[in-house]
Amino acid sequence: MRLLAMLFGCALFTGCTLNAAKEAAPVTVEDTKSHIIFDTDMAPDYDDVGALALLHALADFGETEILATVSSNKCETTVPCLEVINTYFGRPDIPVGCVKGEAHDQSTWHEGLRWTEELPKNYPHTTEKASDSRDALEVYREVLSKQPDKSVTLIVVGMLTNMRNLLQSKADEYSDLDGVDLIKQKVDHVVCMGGSYPDGREFNIYCDSTAAVTAINEWPTPIYFSTWEIGDAVRTGKRLAQSGIKGNPIVDTFTMCLAQDDPEGHSSWDQTAALVGAIGVEPFFKAVPGTFIIADDGSNKWEMSDTGKHYHLEFNRSKEEVTNYIETLMMYQPRK
Repeated sequence: MRLLAMLFGCALFTGCTLNAAKEAAPVTVEDTKSHIIFDTDMAPDYDDVGALALLHALADFGETEILATVSSNKCETTVPCLEVINTYFGRPDIPVGCVKGEAHDQSTWHEGLRWTEELPKNYPHTTEKASDSRDALEVYREVLSKQPDKSVTLIVVGMLTNMRNLLQSKADEYSDLDGVDLIKQKVDHVVCMGGSYPDGREFNIYCDSTAAVTAINEWPTPIYFSTWEIGDAVRTGKRLAQSGIKGNPIVDTFTMCLAQDDPEGHSSWDQTAALVGAIGVEPFFKAVPGTFIIADDGSNKWEMSDTGKHYHLEFNRSKEEVTNYIETLMMYQPRK
């Protein structure tokens, strides 16, 4: 088990430094860490912001490496917001891209509150709009081609459009392999925030159901699904909104949005998926094998099977413990 006790079981105060947190940890960091590509729809909802903050915190603790951050949403503010967060956490050079061609375009649904416009106004970033960025598929193929075999975890917390595009891609300047063979060689597994258990129709899947059908049915490595019910049970953000911290884009986002949404906290759909992608299923969850059965309209059901290549998550710790761990990571502030 990787380093979890650095935060789990101890209360880190606001503004805690990396060294102070490590001194509080009763276990030793292992040499291994996860290598992540974060694929998000960054705009309709704001749990993506908390998920990326969580990954940066774990990267500062040596638990993970963020290889790239890409958007499956063509909304023009997606890439600027990704760059804002990457830059705030001291990683402005992380490759960033956005889906090109036919794809979903979804701005925030918080009426009168365009948080995705506010962040780029107030924080440094390089790209003015998503359409000016690199193609997410190009970023995927270049980054994957440079990684050791079976070393990459994809965390997909938006539509599955980029997954489909990668599957169907051909050899290019970055790799002589087509998409399927490149995935087989470089990707260990995917953690996807998507679908419902035992059945239902969830946003990330039905928004581009055509891509989802192809991606889920044809993907050659295991896919772990953090379904709607998992994230909905974990409400975070209240501590951020009440912290009074200034100059922090994560705090700003949750302060703006919770006031309109729910002051007691927001569902952590993307954070639960990001946590599992970064540190693994245990100790907070367990993975149950089966097959994710998807219909053309994006609805799904689960077929239980010990030999299935898909997994759905179930809680292995209390929801309160999971909530505290995720929110503490979201509260982390980088050293300046």
